[in-house]
Amino acid sequence: MTSETVVYSALKIITMNPSRPSATHVAVRDGRIVATGSADELMVSGARLDTRFADKVLMPGFVEGHSHIMEGLMWKQPYVGAFDRRSPEGKVVAGVPDIEAIVARLQRAEAELPDDGSPLHAWGFDPLHIGGKMLTRQDLDRVSTKRPVLVVHASFHINNVNTATLELADLLHATDISGVVAGADGLASGELQGIPARMRLFRALGHNPLAGTITEEDVRRYAASSCVQGVTTITDLHNDLADPTIEVYRSVTSAADFGVRLVPALAAVSHTPEQAIAKLEILRGHAGDKLHYGIVKLVVDGSIQGFTARLRWPGYHNGAPNGLWYIAPEELPRLVEAYHRAGVQLHIHTNGDEATEVALDAIEAAQVAAPRPDHRHTLQHCQMASAAQFRRMKSLGVCANLFANHLYYWGDAHYELTMGPERAARLDATGTAQRIGVPFAIHSDAPVSPLAPLFTAWCAVNRVSSSGRVLGRDTEALTIEQALAAITIGAAYTLKMDHLVGSIETGKYADFVVLDEDPLAMPAERLKDVAIWGTVVGGMILEAPRA
Repeated sequence: MTSETVVYSALKIITMNPSRPSATHVAVRDGRIVATGSADELMVSGARLDTRFADKVLMPGFVEGHSHIMEGLMWKQPYVGAFDRRSPEGKVVAGVPDIEAIVARLQRAEAELPDDGSPLHAWGFDPLHIGGKMLTRQDLDRVSTKRPVLVVHASFHINNVNTATLELADLLHATDISGVVAGADGLASGELQGIPARMRLFRALGHNPLAGTITEEDVRRYAASSCVQGVTTITDLHNDLADPTIEVYRSVTSAADFGVRLVPALAAVSHTPEQAIAKLEILRGHAGDKLHYGIVKLVVDGSIQGFTARLRWPGYHNGAPNGLWYIAPEELPRLVEAYHRAGVQLHIHTNGDEATEVALDAIEAAQVAAPRPDHRHTLQHCQMASAAQFRRMKSLGVCANLFANHLYYWGDAHYELTMGPERAARLDATGTAQRIGVPFAIHSDAPVSPLAPLFTAWCAVNRVSSSGRVLGRDTEALTIEQALAAITIGAAYTLKMDHLVGSIETGKYADFVVLDEDPLAMPAERLKDVAIWGTVVGGMILEAPRA
């Protein structure tokens, strides 16, 4: 029995397929695209016309190549960032402008918890967004002196905790431990940076509050956020992939009504290469149309705005000490070669340009030892890369996924504190990548910054900070069309999924974002404001919730 062919009409279809860049109709059968074209071309015998999108614009569903399941987990906890955020339900959650407002929000949340000493977690804080004011343990003691209180920074590389938490982890007097920041009184201030200090904290708590036990509800919340923002393929780009998580992912993505394709990356820090390679072989057996395994994540350094990224000379503009190595430079080549030889695609976190250089050295050594023509190892964030480093990427077949949202959220801090004017002008150098021919995507790193691909594209096109400062627009800005490619076919390429998603063309999944306006027919400054009606995933129509 032949399945029905449905032909959807639209005001315009932007296909991202160079051989047929636009159309007015798309034919879908069995969850895949039969063809694009006109009504005359596609309304063959037996096809059914569906006009529900006749006044809408269709594009390939957005591909978020760097985000985390924490976007689904974190919304169970209080948000204490300075900027407004949109929840999975489509509601706007107001930002908090100062320490007093943060403490007040946490006090309200604490009053709703049971009186059992259970921890209070919150997320989204960044001192650079509230005038450089740091949360201290004394601030958080105003929330509770009995239960642990933990606030994770927007970068997810730093925690602030209260005195009860420090005492629980035996860290109050441990300022000699790397990452335990001392306060004015000589005791721990409550700020915990990097892996050693935070792992000691997590061991004392008995769990990692940034991972937790993932439930189907969490994953569905992640999918709901995706629909609100037009995303049809999304990553979980750093996960230990413990057996309970694997089962949750298998179960929820197998459901017919699940509304996004999920691409988890195995966290290398939790496995030896031998263990990870063996696990990936098993995980491929769990894969399906909406669950794609096969990539590994390495984290080389920390965050620039947290002063834990590794920068080449002259280092931080304000003279701060250089950041932290999360993987020792002498250890990285061994790890990269092991995965490279096994045919595993690596996604390598490098924020600072020194970390980028070390990663490129390791990839080059692996390519010399075991040449692979299409490895597509991808440098994630890669925010400070120079033109010379992009030329190395091109010669080595390396992709980049650039953190364009930083231009808006941390552009002023990079200009004034971390990089200085010259290096900040090439922050997330999409223009350089485009000119040199490095395959690239742009991303949000949600929940570090909001999951919103059109906003990410707006950042790459306009290159303006939250204060209105323009950063390298003349040399590094993308056109709207180039930015839309970076959140569709470009991101799909970095995930080795461009044969399945990223454009609207014959044979690919019928994954679309449904827009109320044509993003190619508006001023660049309006790109982020294009309304998203919903998504289509494998032919399944999902209308986004409205606030």
